[in-house]
Amino acid sequence: MSINVNVHLFYGADPRSYRKGDNIGCLYGYHHAESDEFHLTYSEDARESKPVKLARRALKALLGFDMLHTWRNREQILRSDVVWTHTEHEHLAVSLLLLLYGHRFRERARPLLLAQSIWLLDKWAGYGMLRRWLYRKLVARADVLTTHSSVNAALCQRYLQRDATQVFYGLNTNDFPVHEPREWVPHTPLRIAAIGNDRDRDWRTLIEAFGHDARYQVRLATRRRIPASLRAPNVEIASASGIAKQRELYAWADVIVVPLRHNSHVSGLTVTLEAAAVGKPMLVTDVGGLKEYFPAHAATYVPPFDPHALREAANRLVASPEHALRQARAAAAELLARDFTTQHFAQQHVRITRDMLQHRMRASGAGVAASSSARSSRAGV
Repeated sequence: MSINVNVHLFYGADPRSYRKGDNIGCLYGYHHAESDEFHLTYSEDARESKPVKLARRALKALLGFDMLHTWRNREQILRSDVVWTHTEHEHLAVSLLLLLYGHRFRERARPLLLAQSIWLLDKWAGYGMLRRWLYRKLVARADVLTTHSSVNAALCQRYLQRDATQVFYGLNTNDFPVHEPREWVPHTPLRIAAIGNDRDRDWRTLIEAFGHDARYQVRLATRRRIPASLRAPNVEIASASGIAKQRELYAWADVIVVPLRHNSHVSGLTVTLEAAAVGKPMLVTDVGGLKEYFPAHAATYVPPFDPHALREAANRLVASPEHALRQARAAAAELLARDFTTQHFAQQHVRITRDMLQHRMRASGAGVAASSSARSSRAGV
């Protein structure tokens, strides 16, 4: 019999509709785990009226997780052997669902929960006592905690007294095939691209470093609001939704900049993977554990909140094109050698799931043996 895995993702990631027609499978590449051994199902998005959508989002903002989306998918979650989640917005809701339906699992084993966290530990210090109590109770229902960074994993131990397994994130190389660059000849002015919607992007430092300076032409792609006070004539701000526009932005750029605030969840990781794949040198803020993916020879790291250091790092690349080319080649080589791909990401989940099931079987066997021993002891009295 195959292992039934339900992949519970955020509302909007339903594989039936997400990038429909592109044939990408499941977002994040979980579909690469599908095999005779593993049968995967996915959370489905219900059609919503505008008032219902607003109500669901309001409840999500209140709780910190999307309980209504999870409730709608409860039957396939409860029927599964294992549930995989990508963020705390899903695994906290699944934990609550399992808590509410605990009575269902008196005759059969409850689904195992692989709970992956992204922003939870970054936000933990700002939570009130009630929210911390609730989240600890829900996290306790998870069988394995995973993160993408050892920095985040350390916070799991600090705040939750739980070990966490680091799972290395991966790139969809169909969207961004890996190309080792053959040359690097910067334009004048230097073309700088930055992209991302994560809450920990530091657009202020980026613009202070390169704005109002004719030596640089900047394209910043984000859905985040940029204050009018930061606008500069040489900084173009727009969204870059869709793979085609992202490829176009990377092709235009000489350098990819990933400016970040302090964080523990490798914010900016997707962009560094994409920059490595397209063969562009990158300037990255040294926070969040990104060096675990791309060491110092594969990217130029700068301290946080330092526009001068960021600008000088860009100037050093321009002054030494050979060094910039070596760095870009090293990043592409690192991506390939360590297999930072969606296929490898999925296979890490397969390995962890096998370990979870084996642990359950051993625990069940030990429980049966202890029960049998106790009955024998009583019979001998």
